[in-house]
Amino acid sequence: MKSNSTFYGIMTVGLLLGSTMLTGCEQPESGLEAPAVSGARSAAVNTLVSAFPIGGYNTSAKEAYDVKAYRILYRTSNIDGSSIIASGLLLVPDKTTPSPLMSLQHYTIEVDWQAPSYYQSGTEGYTIGNRFATRGCIVAAADYIGYGASRNVPHLYEHRNSLATAGLDMLRAARQFLAQNRVNWDSRLCLTGYSEGGFATLALQKKLEEEVPGEFNLVASSAGAGAHDKPAFVKYIINNKTSGNADYNRNYIWTLLTYDQVYGLNRPVTYYFKEPYATMIAQRGKEVSISSSLHSTLTDTFRQAVNDGTDTAFLNAIEDNDVHDWKPSVPTRLYHGDADQLVFYFNSQNAYNAMTLRQAPDVSLITLRGKNHNSAGTDFLNGTEAFLAQILD
Repeated sequence: MKSNSTFYGIMTVGLLLGSTMLTGCEQPESGLEAPAVSGARSAAVNTLVSAFPIGGYNTSAKEAYDVKAYRILYRTSNIDGSSIIASGLLLVPDKTTPSPLMSLQHYTIEVDWQAPSYYQSGTEGYTIGNRFATRGCIVAAADYIGYGASRNVPHLYEHRNSLATAGLDMLRAARQFLAQNRVNWDSRLCLTGYSEGGFATLALQKKLEEEVPGEFNLVASSAGAGAHDKPAFVKYIINNKTSGNADYNRNYIWTLLTYDQVYGLNRPVTYYFKEPYATMIAQRGKEVSISSSLHSTLTDTFRQAVNDGTDTAFLNAIEDNDVHDWKPSVPTRLYHGDADQLVFYFNSQNAYNAMTLRQAPDVSLITLRGKNHNSAGTDFLNGTEAFLAQILD
């Protein structure tokens, strides 16, 4: 969910410190000709509208690659089913030997210029994208609906289907671009993301495996600190004292307002929140600053209706955004700090338990002891690199 300057700083340092190390993204020199076909294993769906270069990244690191950056415009679907032009970032390492494709789902951003396709120094698309691309991975990163080319519509925060759909259609556009430009993609795809990106990663993985199996050669997924178990998360927040961190509360309120809109609940703010909080939220929306435990701001009527199951419309919306209880078929890693006070650790623990109960063949939970939402970022990134090295080598 929320990212802040501390997290951006951690990721930037990670790029600099890791710039001399190679991971499993690199493939042995083989002398193979670059294929003109895509890595898809079923009929292609073409979504690419246009692509244009937006610079790149040059590295002096030994055995690393310079990177070419492209802004991709592509067609995807909005929540009403209408077509919308979205955007994303594609990073291509300057090499001729085969490369895997990584789909990077970004974490919560606060302003439009932080979206990946702007390729601004210090942002996730730039730092983490370049970190993997300099090692030989092709990197695709969707902006999500609400940013970049689609910034004229609201971002549907923590909405499973719109995140997964934008991610899938970005991959289709990337596949088309790679084929047209004879980039030597080895057909393999892996997914990764942290925070909102962690949730988006599992949402995209679930969509790829269950709705379009075989369209891509998905080989691995690594999700960090995502709000995977939405029903448990919501019930915990409405019934328990939380940190009262105003930034955290903005994320919770943003999610609630998004679901109220997307699922046509269209309730007055006073249904959810007591005064004076209802008026504050009505005036400022997700930008409101509330420094109290969120449960103390909610009306007794709303809390009771969720707890006793009578608010079926709201509960159905929450269930529709749950990604914790299903059976992934590819190697999947769940990373989470057990001191996370924004997206609580049980989200990944519950996902691991549910997937294990369904006998998923290769799912692991990596507990980052003593780490909170920000401080767990470096361990997640390093762990993901090691995990992908094992899969891709």
